[in-house]
Amino acid sequence: MSIRLRLTLWYSLVLAVMLIVLGAGIYTTLSNNLRNNIDTQLSDTADRILSASRVRQFSNILQVDVPEELDIFKAPGVAVVVIDNDHQVVRKSRNVGVFNEPFDPEALTMVTPQNSVTHDVTVGGAQVRVFSAPIAVSDQQVGYLQVAASLDDVTESLRQLGVLMLVGGGIGLLAAAIVGAFLARQALQPMDRITQTAATIARARDLDRRVPQPGNQDEIGRLAETFNFMLDRLDGLFKSQQRFVADISHELRTPLTTIRGNVDLLRRMGGADPASLEAIRAETDRMTRLVGDLLLLAQADAGLPMRREAIEVDRLANEMVKQVQVIAGAVDVALQCETTEPLVINGDPDRVRQLLLNLIDNAIKYTPPRGQVTVCVAREDNWVRLDVSDTGPGIPPEHLHPGPNGVPLIFERFYRVEKSRSRVAALNAGNGRPGSGTGLGLSIAHWIVQSHAGRIDVQSEAGKGTTFTVWLPLKKADAYTDEVLAALPMPPSAVRSPDAAHPLDTAHPVDAA
Repeated sequence: MSIRLRLTLWYSLVLAVMLIVLGAGIYTTLSNNLRNNIDTQLSDTADRILSASRVRQFSNILQVDVPEELDIFKAPGVAVVVIDNDHQVVRKSRNVGVFNEPFDPEALTMVTPQNSVTHDVTVGGAQVRVFSAPIAVSDQQVGYLQVAASLDDVTESLRQLGVLMLVGGGIGLLAAAIVGAFLARQALQPMDRITQTAATIARARDLDRRVPQPGNQDEIGRLAETFNFMLDRLDGLFKSQQRFVADISHELRTPLTTIRGNVDLLRRMGGADPASLEAIRAETDRMTRLVGDLLLLAQADAGLPMRREAIEVDRLANEMVKQVQVIAGAVDVALQCETTEPLVINGDPDRVRQLLLNLIDNAIKYTPPRGQVTVCVAREDNWVRLDVSDTGPGIPPEHLHPGPNGVPLIFERFYRVEKSRSRVAALNAGNGRPGSGTGLGLSIAHWIVQSHAGRIDVQSEAGKGTTFTVWLPLKKADAYTDEVLAALPMPPSAVRSPDAAHPLDTAHPVDAA
C-alpha cells in the first residue's frame, strides 16, 4: 500500500470519526431538547387545569371539581383526559374523539399524590408522550389527570436530520477523500522526483547529477538538500578513490620500472654494478615502505585496535629527536627538542612514535639546508601540546582547505604540495636525504591522532615555515573513558565555529580512500 493511499485513508477515517461523533452529539442534543419542550408543555397544561379545579366536600368526602371545558386550558396538539380512582375516563378534551380509555394505563399504578410519571406510549398506532399527574387533596388521591402530545413531529424532525447528516457526511467524506488524495499527491510528488532521479543516478552511475530541490524549505526540501549533500560526499569519495588507485599505480610502477631497468643493465654488463645495486635497494626499500603504509591504512579503515598504556611523551619526543638527528645532520638541518615537564598520556607507544617520526621526517624533508626544525612538548590544561615547526617554504593556503573527506587536503592520501616545497625536497635529496615520499605520512599521522582522541592542526605562512600542532589528552589516574573524554574542554588554541564538531567527536579512523 502506497503512502499516498495510506494518507488518504487516514484522512477519511479521521474525518469519518469526527462526523460520527459530531452527528451523534447533535442528534442526541436535539432529541433531548424536543422532548424537554414537550414535557414542559404537558406539565404546564396539567398545572393550569389543576389550578382551575375546585375542591368540594360532602360530609366527610372530599371531591375535586375539574373544569368541564378542558380545551381552553390545553396547548394546540395536546389531549387531556380525567380519570377517576376506578381508572375510568370521566372527562376528556374534544380532540380525544371517541377514544374513552386512559392514555397510559400502566402509569396509573405508579402515580402517587407526591409524584407524576411521564412515558412514551403507542395509542391507536401513534407514538405519544403522556404526562400522568395525580388529582389529590391533602394527600388523598381522588383521580388522575393524563396529558398527551404526539411525537410524530419530533420523530419526523429527527428522521430528516438523520438523513441530512448521513447524506451530507457521505458527500463530505467523499470530497475529503478526493481532496486528501490530491493534496497527498501534490505533497509526495517531490519525493517521486527524488526517487526517479536516484534511480536514474544508480542506473547511469552519474554522480554529477543532482536531485531537483523544491522552492519551499519544508521536510521535502530538507530531504532533497540532504540527499544532494550525500551525493556530493559520495562523488568526492569516488573521485578520491579513483585518484587513490591512479596514484598507487603510479607509485608502485615507478620503483618497479627502476628495478627492471637496473636488472636489464646488470644482465647486459654481465656483472654487478654497485650503483645499480644501490638503486635497486633504494627502490625496493621505498616500495616496501609504501606497501607497509598502505597495509597500515587498510588496517585503520578496518578498525585496527590500539593498545592503551602510559606513555611519557616528553621522553619519547627526546628519543625520536636523537634518532632522527643523524638524518638531519646529513641534510644540514638543525634539530632540537624543547620540553617543560614530564607529561604522560594513555595510548599506543608504537603509533605515537610513528606519529612523531612522520611529522619530524616531513619537516626535515621540506626544510632547506641550514634551516631549523623544532619539536616542542608542553602542557595546556588537560592536554599535551606537541608542536613540530620548520623553517621551510610553507604551504600555500589553497592546500589547507578541507578536502572530500572533510580534512585539510594535505592529510589526504597521496596528496602532495607541488612547486616550492617539492623543489626543497629535491634539493634535500642531493644531500643524501630521499626527497620523494609516498604521500601517506600525514594521512597516517592524522589517523593516529584521531585514534588517540586528539586533534591535529597545521599553521603555515609562505616563506616562513610550517607548524603542525598535535593535541593529546593527558592521562589521569585511570584510562580515559568516552564520558571523560567528552567532558574535557576544547584545546586552548583550537578555534571552531558553533557548528563545528568537537575534536573528540571524530575519534575514529578516517577513510580517506
